[in-house]
Amino acid sequence: VQLQASGGGSVQAGGSLRLSCTASRSIGSFNYMAWYRQWPWSQRQLVARINNDGSTNYADSLEGRFAISRDNAKNTVYLQINNLSPQDTAVYYCRAQRFGRDPHWGQGTQVTVSS
Repeated sequence: VQLQASGGGSVQAGGSLRLSCTASRSIGSFNYMAWYRQWPWSQRQLVARINNDGSTNYADSLEGRFAISRDNAKNTVYLQINNLSPQDTAVYYCRAQRFGRDPHWGQGTQVTVSS
């Protein structure tokens, strides 16, 4: 499957962005879809996950400013980020996962937040 991430950009602190991840096939075929982010000095870290039943999980302290959602008809997962801070500057990746299989990753979209 191909995952196309988009929606990143440069914004000022306090602003909002909505990231999109569109899959080349039905996202319903995956157990979950997720967003990760990565700083230059770190490994990818989970931001949010949405399961096939629609339930969601968030990394500690991120729920409230981050919201993950999905549109199965469009094969797209979204990540709404509000009240952005410079610490949110990172490359954001989407992931499609079937249990017991290797993950599929999108190409990443850069989010840059200036103070």
